[in-house]
Amino acid sequence: MNRVKDGAGWVEAVVGSMFSGKTQELIRRLRLAAIARQKVQVFNSSLDARYARDHIVSHDRLKIPSIAVSRSRDILARVAPDVQVVGIDEAQFFDVGIVAVCQRLADQGRRVIVAGLDQDYRGRPFANTARLLAVAEFVTKNLAVCMRCGGGANRTQRLHGGHRRVQVGAADQYEARCRRCFERP
Repeated sequence: MNRVKDGAGWVEAVVGSMFSGKTQELIRRLRLAAIARQKVQVFNSSLDARYARDHIVSHDRLKIPSIAVSRSRDILARVAPDVQVVGIDEAQFFDVGIVAVCQRLADQGRRVIVAGLDQDYRGRPFANTARLLAVAEFVTKNLAVCMRCGGGANRTQRLHGGHRRVQVGAADQYEARCRRCFERP
């Protein structure tokens, strides 16, 4: 477990492509904090309703209760005063204010664990995630398994479905791909 001085908060960023286990890792860390009797609160973007509105859910159906919010500032308004650990999933779905929200929560002495995609379906970095990586004390970059060759995958291949940058989907629309197998649209 990551440790900093007592009373000091920090930001942990868990990033990678789709199917790399970001949400699984977020849930694992949040459950460990709860086992350690730390007060935990979890947030997700209201855009992500693939599996549930009141839980964050990994692709393999691990889940933990969460609060869906539409704007990053809504997180600050909803965090209970006694919360020690704040989990945030799908950072790329939030507005640019998510970075300031994470910073503010950490400045208040809280442990902030935030997960999200680092690149879009074109292989371009998400600005929110890139900024979070710059300010986080701890960074974990997960690789998936390339669904073409079995190598380490750090890209998300959109299989079909339009040209919008943010499009919520799962295995029906996306695959994990390595650098070599990734097909830039």
